[in-house]
Amino acid sequence: MFGVILSSLVCGLVPYLVIRALWCHFYPKRHHLQGKHVLVTGGSSGIGLSVARQVALLGAKVTLVARNVERLQKAKEEVESACTKLEGDSSSRVQIFSVDLAGRRENIDTAIKEAEASQGPVYMLVNCAGFSRAQVFEDIPQSLVKELIDVNLMGSFTVTQEVVRGMKQRGEGGVVVFTSSQGGLVGLYGFTAYSAAKGAVVKLAEALHMELKPHGITVTVCYPPDTQTPGFEEENKTKPVETRLISEAAGLFTSDQVAKKLVDDALQGNFISTVGFEGFMLTTLCAGMGPVTDSLSLLSQMFLTGLFRLISAFYLWSFSNIVRREHEKKITAGSRTKVFPGVFWTQACRQE
Repeated sequence: MFGVILSSLVCGLVPYLVIRALWCHFYPKRHHLQGKHVLVTGGSSGIGLSVARQVALLGAKVTLVARNVERLQKAKEEVESACTKLEGDSSSRVQIFSVDLAGRRENIDTAIKEAEASQGPVYMLVNCAGFSRAQVFEDIPQSLVKELIDVNLMGSFTVTQEVVRGMKQRGEGGVVVFTSSQGGLVGLYGFTAYSAAKGAVVKLAEALHMELKPHGITVTVCYPPDTQTPGFEEENKTKPVETRLISEAAGLFTSDQVAKKLVDDALQGNFISTVGFEGFMLTTLCAGMGPVTDSLSLLSQMFLTGLFRLISAFYLWSFSNIVRREHEKKITAGSRTKVFPGVFWTQACRQE
């Protein structure tokens, strides 16, 4: 009897979800940004700058927040030039604030208040400020761990707390975006501290989504793969070879590719935003008890999780082989450094 009831539910539920997914795909409900204020942290370069250009083209007024004043000024000029074809003075659409998001809370709060006084209340917040460093676990200094958590987690926490407070008071809805990483879904060699920080961002977003839903405020988490940005170039300078070889499996994307998908997903109210097959597979596998915001993602999670788990086993096997091979190379190299000095010394004695 139970099996019959379950089968009936499944047979009725699946067509409904398919129809709903197709309807939402072709006739999506979207947030509109024309004349609205979008605040982007980490907006001086990389994904943040690309997001700023995207939302400016949609008619938004943009605030860029970062530390480096010179980069901020250059970014402001880029965003202004991107929206020169729009009506109105493009220079009045973009403003910049130099703030250290890992610094004093008062400075962050003041910058947000000044930004809203100039451009109006923040309707969309995009947390892109962050950085990555990959090192072997025992070599990571405590100061780096603290910085990774302060910038990637606490910076987003603090800015979002201040912005959300105003959104809830106004009661006009809004959009909050967090930038995690595919490294926030799967722990990889060299990313012990970074994965911990980015994984925490995911759980922050999941809990906040539940709190903000009754207020009409949507939450989106972006999971970028390796992305061609100045930050990625800096990260590669010290990245262990194992980490580099493993992360290359997901390919390299441009910041514009990631930003376009981020903005599209956020405006549709989707909780998950990612690019590439590996990103789709990871977010499907790791959905767990995460928010359900679109039927297409739910269908994927229902019917593809088993297949993706099998595929992921091959990925993990490949990653393990990379780590093993590099470990063997180090052992071999270490043995040579121990043997060679003695060999050279023996040869020198024989020559004498």
